[in-house]
Amino acid sequence: MRTEDLHSLTGAYALHALPDDEREAFERHLAGCATCEQEAREFAAATARLGLAATVVPAPALRDRVLHRVTTVRQVPPGGGTAEKARRVVPRGRGLARWALAACVAAAAGLGGTAVWQYERAQDAGQRAAQAERRAETLAGVLAAPDAESRTARLAAGASGTLVVSERQDRAVFLASGMAEPPRGKAYQLWFDDHGTMRSAGLMDPGSTSQAVLMDGAVDGAAGVGITVEPAGGSKQPTSDPIALLSMPA
Repeated sequence: MRTEDLHSLTGAYALHALPDDEREAFERHLAGCATCEQEAREFAAATARLGLAATVVPAPALRDRVLHRVTTVRQVPPGGGTAEKARRVVPRGRGLARWALAACVAAAAGLGGTAVWQYERAQDAGQRAAQAERRAETLAGVLAAPDAESRTARLAAGASGTLVVSERQDRAVFLASGMAEPPRGKAYQLWFDDHGTMRSAGLMDPGSTSQAVLMDGAVDGAAGVGITVEPAGGSKQPTSDPIALLSMPA
């Protein structure tokens, strides 16, 4: 396996998603690559925090829908399932698509965390739960998309941020790890940089230092993404200098 391929396996290694031969090859590489060692630790820490994200009790109707679907889905015979087909179509060397399948489970589990927080102001509880479910499914779909590309940047005070973009789905997800809490009454706001014009992409949860955020709206050819500190309710346009700017993944 080429060295450039090994560099892309940090996320999959942190999530124990590598087959034995690739895991052994990566561990040999890890012993002499400080950058990959640090990234693997950060991926492991971020995923653990995602798994511990605050959850809410799902609507009672959700359980009924799941139980109904179970009775109508035929069990796939051994060796002939969708999982086997999926393994054949995922391109090798694209580490993100492999570890994201595991990461999206943690991000979407329990319909909790950021996806629910962004919709908690909806008036109807049933509608809020349905919206949160759809949002979590979309977030997971972006992370697991075969064409997903990512770009990671170091942020202030040792934090890191990863931008994940699916061109086919025209959506983006921002993964934050170790971010400092914003000042009281403030929140981090995400923006799409439409070649010099900033377009709001939603607010981050001010109570979570590590989170996965489905960005509002389509990517629509944006050149990059910015993060600013804004009033808790958000702003129509940035009111402060960006604390981070990330260009779109190549």
